[in-house]
Amino acid sequence: PRCTRSRRIMLAVFVLVAASVSRPAGARYTADWTSLDARPLPSWYDEAKVGVFIHWGVFSVPGFQSEWFWWHWQGEQPPDQKCVSYMSKNYPPGFSYPEFAPQFHAQFFNPGEWADIFKASGAKYVVLTAKHHEGFTNWGSPNSWNWNSVDTGPHRDLVGDLGEAVRNRSLHYGLYNSLYEWFHPLYLADKKNGFKTQEFVMHKLLPELYNMVVRYRPEVIWSDGDWEAPDTYWNSTQFLAWLYNDSPVKDTIVTNDRWGAGCACKHGGYYNCEDKYTPGQLPKHKWEKCTSVDTFSWGYRRNMKMSELMDLPTIIKDLVGTVALGGNYLLNVGPTPDGMIPVVFEERLRGVGDWLGINGEAIYASKPWRIQTENTTVPVWYTSKGESVYAIMTAKPPKLTLQLLGPKTSGATKVTLLGNPKPLPWSPVQPNAGLTVLLPELSCTPGQAWTLKLDGIQ
Repeated sequence: PRCTRSRRIMLAVFVLVAASVSRPAGARYTADWTSLDARPLPSWYDEAKVGVFIHWGVFSVPGFQSEWFWWHWQGEQPPDQKCVSYMSKNYPPGFSYPEFAPQFHAQFFNPGEWADIFKASGAKYVVLTAKHHEGFTNWGSPNSWNWNSVDTGPHRDLVGDLGEAVRNRSLHYGLYNSLYEWFHPLYLADKKNGFKTQEFVMHKLLPELYNMVVRYRPEVIWSDGDWEAPDTYWNSTQFLAWLYNDSPVKDTIVTNDRWGAGCACKHGGYYNCEDKYTPGQLPKHKWEKCTSVDTFSWGYRRNMKMSELMDLPTIIKDLVGTVALGGNYLLNVGPTPDGMIPVVFEERLRGVGDWLGINGEAIYASKPWRIQTENTTVPVWYTSKGESVYAIMTAKPPKLTLQLLGPKTSGATKVTLLGNPKPLPWSPVQPNAGLTVLLPELSCTPGQAWTLKLDGIQ
């Protein structure tokens, strides 16, 4: 039965009380950005470096334009005529967006197979859309009656099933959640009131968020859909204080920076700043680049073309540059409505894994070096770990020599190529500064990028 307003309020109170029974003895965070922003980021996240993002929902059924299809068709004014035409040509008059939900069958969804692909990609964490802007939840949310994957469509707990499979392969599991919902009546009423009321937040968003955290214990909450209203409307600081102090994931949870208009790149755990963000220089704060194999969409598109996809060398260059600048790399794929990861996406993910199988030593748990990049013979990005520095070539040198000007050499300097155990000959460019390395014949490797390990340098 549909939850009444009072029942939903009681649910929120119950979840808060149940999750707050045991409190940590240490310092507590208060519900303000000064306190929350001072929380150290759990170390697993910076060490992980690589993640897989999954955009999957009712929007995968029309599979046209992007996951914003409903908004482009019926939300924005004037509507996108391509979407209007797509519906008029393929669906009967009066067909409504919610009628797509029963067609979201996910009949081929095998969470174990998905998790095997993600493990093979070399990713250390996986982030699934629990709820996008359309409001449909990929789990049986008690606050999303009949608009969730258990009541309709797959009739299955997608969030729970994938989470179990991912964790069984020792990967971290995160959930994407949109704060706002395009067409939810309570949200539209609050919006009409200039966000001076919080009916949507109190009776839908927060009870659902608390329930999701207690039930699935995600290690990442990838928040989105925040930009129309300030963080005070969303009650973001109060929620994060509970998350960091009293939730069952208080010691491991990582959050991003999308908690209200103007928060991006300023407040939260790590920074996304904007989709496909590339800073250009080393930021002072931990950050993440989220990007998609399909350059036109995050969700599945029926009409995507090969020329619109990132090829493997482009992905590897993007990953390397991101990690060298201290970021994590979250690569997105959009599954089909019947629960398959398109084979071209699988091919890309496995290609990343093949490259990391050889070069992962230079990526996982690495730190930015004192210089991050140089371009002498070919583009080179640097990372470091312990006493070792890694020089990653993102193009094949035209000759079998590579000149590096950044490193300062010593009598103990040793150079090796990852995947090749023999030390490589080198000579100084200047006394104690720079070196020219004699490379072996570089075979065509996955991603067309090669890593030199430099020991005994400064």
